[in-house]
Amino acid sequence: MLYARAVNRSIRLSPSLLSANAATLGADAAAALAAGGDRLHYDVMDGRFVPNITFGMPVLAHLRSALGPTAYLDAHLMIVEPERYVEAFAKAGANHISVHVEASPHLHRTIQLIRACGAHVGVAINPATPLQSLYEVLDSIDTVLMMTVNPGFGGQQYIPQSTAKIRTLRAYIDANGLSTQIQVDGGIALDTIATVAAAGVDDVVVGSAFFRADGDLQRSTAALQARLDA
Repeated sequence: MLYARAVNRSIRLSPSLLSANAATLGADAAAALAAGGDRLHYDVMDGRFVPNITFGMPVLAHLRSALGPTAYLDAHLMIVEPERYVEAFAKAGANHISVHVEASPHLHRTIQLIRACGAHVGVAINPATPLQSLYEVLDSIDTVLMMTVNPGFGGQQYIPQSTAKIRTLRAYIDANGLSTQIQVDGGIALDTIATVAAAGVDDVVVGSAFFRADGDLQRSTAALQARLDA
């Protein structure tokens, strides 16, 4: 597998900065890693591909500077024409860049561009998009980012049909001897994390369930990990 897993953990926890406090983003990011987050999920939205606008390259560059070289920053580009911005996000400090299959008509070219920039490669897929749209590129990417809600906003409810889709993708990857990993994003909380784990994911993006209202990130990590262990 491409990524080293955390000690005594078979599935990574990736805190989503979309649910952090924007006024204290750097401090929240550092606290998420200190609490046991494996890598930081950085959602980029343009108001066109999805109906919301979030962070861009300058904020990512500031996070990289504040967190240092060892923090793993995972940029999820929910934008049109992602190939135009891949190099800029890599230069800003992204270790991993995911683009949407729905937004990249020349997907092979975009994958090659991400790789040439020195970043790990992810391809994201929306809930209503068939898995077959990924099969031609699975052997050339590191991660499939499976959206388990319709992208654009945090705090949504997990789409139940996603579980069967995860299982199907896991079976296809294993049957073809691929090392491609599965990351899920959307509605992952205490009542759903064990479900996606059992379906075969390698990485769970957790937003609202991690950045709790009480600010106790250690408690969040322990509660989520307990569900995984169970």
